[in-house]
Amino acid sequence: MIYDYKITTGTGETLDLADYKGKVIMVVNTATGCGFTPQYAPIEKMYEDYHDEGLEILDIPCNQFGGQAPGSDQEIHDFCTLHFNTTFPQMKKADVNGPDELPLYTYLKAQKGFEGFGLHPYKELLEGMFAKADPDWASKSDIKWNFTKFIVDRAGNVVARFEPTADMAEVEACVKALL
Repeated sequence: MIYDYKITTGTGETLDLADYKGKVIMVVNTATGCGFTPQYAPIEKMYEDYHDEGLEILDIPCNQFGGQAPGSDQEIHDFCTLHFNTTFPQMKKADVNGPDELPLYTYLKAQKGFEGFGLHPYKELLEGMFAKADPDWASKSDIKWNFTKFIVDRAGNVVARFEPTADMAEVEACVKALL
């Protein structure tokens, strides 16, 4: 269950996900230098609109995709607050795939695997890039790129996974329906 996990905040404190029981949670791996970085704006808007109704956002910066989150935790935080006025908490930069991945991501990927990219201008580019690297890429639950979002309901169930190509209006509709 998601409430069994603890993660480290960007300031080095331990965050016990059991403290989020009864909340709707969005877990998102982010990067400051990505083509999807503008998604910080609608994510912040959702946080502003729905935090008082029970939405929590776990922003976990990750540098595994094209080295697009190269800064320190403080530099990433400063970038996000300066450019997107983010107010939701950021976690410590971490891996989401591979031998050093956060155990939370091992759990999330086991609950909701990859189901394909939505219609988006980057869809063909991403699919082509992954197919060259691994012919079986689409059958693996790994996180494919920055800004993959997992949505957890108030009971702690992982109910949705949105790839970075998903329309943010769909993500918001899912969150809103769970609040």
